Amino acid sequence: MAQYQCENCKLRANYDKNPKSLMGRFWRWHINFCPGWKGYFNSLDDEKKAELRAKYQFTKYQ
Repeated sequence: MAQYQCENCKLRANYDKNPKSLMGRFWRWHINFCPGWKGYFNSLDDEKKAELRAKYQFTKYQ
């Protein structure tokens, strides 16, 4: 299984801390096309995917 750094991503932490910050908004925009995020997201179970979809208003890869 591939190792993804998405759990520990500093940009993601910025989003979690302040979604309206410049870096937070950049990270949220970035996950729409990031191959690492796609691999990470698709490696998760359905329950965790649903949590991330709700938390980040993420609708891709359904």
